Amino acid sequence: MKQLIAFDLDGTLAESKQPLGEAMGEALADLLGVAHVAVISGGDWPQFEKQVASRLPAHADRSRLWLMPTTGTKLYVYADGDWSPVYAELFDAAQKAAILKAFDAALEATGFVPEQTWGERIEDRGSQITFSALGQQAPIHAKEGWDPDFAKRRIIQADLQQRLPGLSINMGGATSIDITREGVDKAYGLKKLRDASSIALDAMMFIGDAIFPGGNDYPAQQLGLDTVRVRDPQETLAVIAAIVACQKQGVRAR
Repeated sequence: MKQLIAFDLDGTLAESKQPLGEAMGEALADLLGVAHVAVISGGDWPQFEKQVASRLPAHADRSRLWLMPTTGTKLYVYADGDWSPVYAELFDAAQKAAILKAFDAALEATGFVPEQTWGERIEDRGSQITFSALGQQAPIHAKEGWDPDFAKRRIIQADLQQRLPGLSINMGGATSIDITREGVDKAYGLKKLRDASSIALDAMMFIGDAIFPGGNDYPAQQLGLDTVRVRDPQETLAVIAAIVACQKQGVRAR
């Protein structure tokens, strides 16, 4: 039995930047009945609130839910009827300026400039700078068709790694690249979660859609966690149902 099940968000629990579906909210509520649950992703807290916190059914045990925006450089927990930050690790002004300059240079060098964008392409999330190729408000159909095999972003990522040595640069979501401080990735976030929750890493499982070299979920596998790679939220629903059944069977066996 696992004490905690951790998830990526976009492409795993929900479509890119979309709220959890009703079925997913209910599935997570079922899972919270048998284990702690964590969600770790590149979005900032307002995105987590819109996509996850506000979409859970009333009966969900929020006290067992750990929400980790910006790749785990922030942690929110539910106490006394509200969500509260536990910590936040932020870039300083000089680091932000260097990252923004590198993004501009990398995009010019690689030539990946789409014909149409929707909203800002670079978002300052405090502890993470995120590039969204088609803009922050791009429709799902456009995002899904831009880089489904991650090939474009691998080229941009490689260029950025030359310009920003010492920073973590990972692909996530449908069109995004996340930059965090050196050593900050989902493995870092999960170790922070271990310390905050007192749940050992070998008692955790991680589920995500980008568990492959260069994907922003891959560090969870490198950390040694049991991992499950899923294609989309529909497959995640099936995985959650199987986990809940196994956890309940384990409880009965005791």
